Amino acid sequence: MDTEVIIAIVIGALLLLALLWFLGRAGRARRHETRRDEAREIRREAEVSTAQADKTRAEADAQAAEARRQEALARERQASAEEQHREARERHIEAAKKDPDADPDEAAAEFDRRQAAGGTTGGTDQSVEHYEHTSEPGVERERRFERNEEGEVVRDEQVEEPRRQ
Repeated sequence: MDTEVIIAIVIGALLLLALLWFLGRAGRARRHETRRDEAREIRREAEVSTAQADKTRAEADAQAAEARRQEALARERQASAEEQHREARERHIEAAKKDPDADPDEAAAEFDRRQAAGGTTGGTDQSVEHYEHTSEPGVERERRFERNEEGEVVRDEQVEEPRRQ
């Protein structure tokens, strides 16, 4: 009977070990599945964040392109105004040359003085004002800045507000 008891104990111990091994594998499989689920959730959140970042970058690129377009348009208008200014000056000098009572050099000097003083003969403000609006997930920004004729920034204002839902 001693042998039968020992065999029963060994078989019981083997069954217990097999049960523990099976439960260990099942527990490990559950942990792995939980980790897979967590990883899927993190990947999904990362994809959403990437999409939001791409959208924000695209909006910023579009705004930068618009700012560049506006700046190019302003430079074009400035060049046109300068050309009109030169043409007007030449016309004043031409008129002075035809007028027997006028001196072309004096007419040019008078025209230049009036332009420098912001006179009515085509004096234009050659400063350039820029406006930018940026919207990010949590904040909206507005920025306005102005450059003078020399291209120096003379005014720079930026306002940040939390984004309203």
